[in-house]
Amino acid sequence: MTGRIQATFEGLRAEGRTGVVAYLTCGFPTPAETPALVDALVEGGADIVELGVPFSDPLADGRTIQKSDQVALEQGVTLSSCISTVATMRAAGLTVPLVLMGYYNPILALGQSAFVDAAAAAGVDGVIVVDLPAEEAGDFRSLCSSRSLDLIFLVAPTTSDERLARTAGLASGFVYCVSLAGTTGARERLPDHLPAFIGRVRAVTDLPLAVGFGIWKPEHFQALRGLADAAVVGSAIIDVVDRADASARCENLREYVEVFSGRRGASIQ
Repeated sequence: MTGRIQATFEGLRAEGRTGVVAYLTCGFPTPAETPALVDALVEGGADIVELGVPFSDPLADGRTIQKSDQVALEQGVTLSSCISTVATMRAAGLTVPLVLMGYYNPILALGQSAFVDAAAAAGVDGVIVVDLPAEEAGDFRSLCSSRSLDLIFLVAPTTSDERLARTAGLASGFVYCVSLAGTTGARERLPDHLPAFIGRVRAVTDLPLAVGFGIWKPEHFQALRGLADAAVVGSAIIDVVDRADASARCENLREYVEVFSGRRGASIQ
């Protein structure tokens, strides 16, 4: 059976469209707001939603996402409550692919098998574990596969050709291509090496490629058309949520995604 992630990318290719993968820290700014904010992302044009699982030491994330993690943790958000949030959104009729993105320690604390069972039952489609190397993911990958969860790995411009091939061969759903060496956060321009890097990844896999880290402007999204299958926007979304009054968060977020994806012509400041 074709999963939601695969079906989404097949639809994007049929439409000749670059997808939008939108990241939101689960529980930020409050746990109660997460479902409505996810709805706003989808209404704005997000094709896939990454729900960040708050973690106390998110090494790959920049200041913006670190702050959102801390706010969520202070309100008691856990891996289990993130899974429960997914179940709530599915019960309310949400149909877009949902990917949990986080770190390995909370999964180990919950138990790999218990996590996979709970995530699959809730309606999670894929998992990104930032600090789990593909070479060390054998047991976890088997568990995910047994429950039809895509295990998505990150690759970077510094990844060797040999390791690119090995990692891509173990991935499913899509490959997350980190645009630069560094942490998440807005950058003014995409790195010059990006086309060559994407070409290297294309050479070793037929999976869709999503590019993230530093992407926040419509110009970034437009530059990825014809190069990547999707663009991942994260820190900028957290900034939009953080800056808005509570009454305007959903509207501002929907409008931001519309502008980012080109549905709306206004500029992002």
